[in-house]
Amino acid sequence: MRSLIDFFRRLTLVPQGITIVVAGFLPVFAIVSMFPAIPAIIDHFATDPDARWKVPMMVSAPGLTIALIAPFAGFFVDRFGRRPLLIGATLLYGLVGTAPFFLESLNALIACRLLLGVAEAAILTSVNTLIADYWEDRGRKDWLFLQGICGPFLASGVILMSGAASAIRWNGIFLVYAVAFPVFVAMIAWLHEPRRADGAAFTGNARKEKAPRTPFPTASIALIGSVTLIASALYYVFIISGSLAWREVGVMDPARIGQLTAIPSLFVMLGALIFRLMGNMSHKVKLATFFGLLGVGLAGIGLAPDWRWLTAALIVQQTGAGMAVATIILWAQSMLPFEHRGRGMGVWTACFFFGQFSSPWLVHQAENIVGTMQGAFLAAGLVGIIAAVVIGLARSSRSPQPTTLLRSKS
Repeated sequence: MRSLIDFFRRLTLVPQGITIVVAGFLPVFAIVSMFPAIPAIIDHFATDPDARWKVPMMVSAPGLTIALIAPFAGFFVDRFGRRPLLIGATLLYGLVGTAPFFLESLNALIACRLLLGVAEAAILTSVNTLIADYWEDRGRKDWLFLQGICGPFLASGVILMSGAASAIRWNGIFLVYAVAFPVFVAMIAWLHEPRRADGAAFTGNARKEKAPRTPFPTASIALIGSVTLIASALYYVFIISGSLAWREVGVMDPARIGQLTAIPSLFVMLGALIFRLMGNMSHKVKLATFFGLLGVGLAGIGLAPDWRWLTAALIVQQTGAGMAVATIILWAQSMLPFEHRGRGMGVWTACFFFGQFSSPWLVHQAENIVGTMQGAFLAAGLVGIIAAVVIGLARSSRSPQPTTLLRSKS
């Protein structure tokens, strides 16, 4: 009887899970969707002498805002609740995301993109917090695995839509952001505010909540931030600088680079599968495996003498990349008690996106020191391998057990 109740309880959480998976893709959507549109936007603002650097800055602007805003978003998540912030941020995402379709000023577009980053910071922090609130360890692994599997397909679909929209009109891409509005409606219909283990629910008035039962986990959050920052910087090395590594092994044609990258990129899904198959292993083993694969792959790219070896190394790197986000999120969630989870995931989000922002600068500095882009990849790979060894040798510590929340707000 109990197993039957548990089955129906899990079944009722399927709409929440699907809504959260789609919502978690919205911030990725904001970056992926823009790249096919960059040339058309630059051409439209050809009379602006600064367009060639302002337009790329417009594309990357949300990432910097996320890094700055996410810790504050985490504070509001813990203070006033997960659901209200997520719903409000999704509505803001839709409004400021589509607004550039009706604007003609490049500076106004940049302002909208900065506001979009505010919305994305709240969405990511709330989504990652709710995944830990709604499900036990097994459920978290399943939904994070689903995110990893769906991500490449959703990204491909977004790129196709973006290219078509940009061909119709220079700013047609911004109408694609209207996808946030049906997600907003789904959140209202399906998401509920979780309860704490002591039965307290967020009411919008912080004074009505019961006092937290655990001290603020400063050491755990500092560790989460440090590991996430290193992982993110390594994760984005190939995404941002990979085309330059291809050039150093003699592949100059962008179309050829795309063709050679296409098959290895499918191994992201293998990485997501490995993450799920390692479900019963410790977080230490999963983190060491992820850093090891990513490090070996990046080092292999750095040592590759031709395109064949680089392709082989890229397969390893992409497999590690497929484990990356889910592994770090699950580990971070396991370190955070309910009443501090929002702030903890806010720090995680800030560090992940600051790693994205700093990765190209770090790669450039490494290239200046060693003299080649492949040398910079080798240096990044060694960092990943060292991180894997350090994590593997580290003594396991007992993490606070996260609270599972399956009841809806009455």
